[in-house]
Amino acid sequence: MHLLQTTASASFWQLIQPLDEWLLVKINNEWSNSYFDLILPYFRETVFWFPLYLFVFIWVVLKFGIKGWWWIGGFLLTAALCDLISSQVVKILIFRTRPCQDAEVGNMIRFIINYCPKSSSFTSSHATTHFGQAMFYFLTLRHIGKWWMLAFGWAFAIVYTQIYVGVHYPFDVLCGAFLGCLIGWVTGKLFLKQIGMLSLDK
Repeated sequence: MHLLQTTASASFWQLIQPLDEWLLVKINNEWSNSYFDLILPYFRETVFWFPLYLFVFIWVVLKFGIKGWWWIGGFLLTAALCDLISSQVVKILIFRTRPCQDAEVGNMIRFIINYCPKSSSFTSSHATTHFGQAMFYFLTLRHIGKWWMLAFGWAFAIVYTQIYVGVHYPFDVLCGAFLGCLIGWVTGKLFLKQIGMLSLDK
């Protein structure tokens, strides 16, 4: 039984790999430019996107008071669960060599950053975390205005960078985004059930 599972798993990755490599090379090579090479690597760094989240936290507290603090707790819980499940569960159960660690694939792509983690490529924890946060944001604040759309745009820009610099395959990012949205949906629904909808009405 274990042999059959191993064989099935190997066949699945062999099926995915050609398309994943093709799209990775497209994004990393053909769809690249000097401006993206300069700007996109910063999207991966905490110091780049932290000010935006800090601004959101301050805005939520000022607008919603105590409920705003609960919202921040839910937002941080979502991020923690996303990182834990992706990094400590999925990556442990499913190991996939990152493109920047694969000698064969490495010859086809450009290395833009001087950092290539040795951990599993599947799933992308950046994708899981940022899409989880975007989904939580969407469920809890979408009635306030259309700013929630920027949350998904922001998440997409960050995870696109993961492919662009060669540390993840597109499939890693796609599955990470799906996992994050699922986690964000659960935490968002729990927040609405326990705390209720945030309202600008005083």
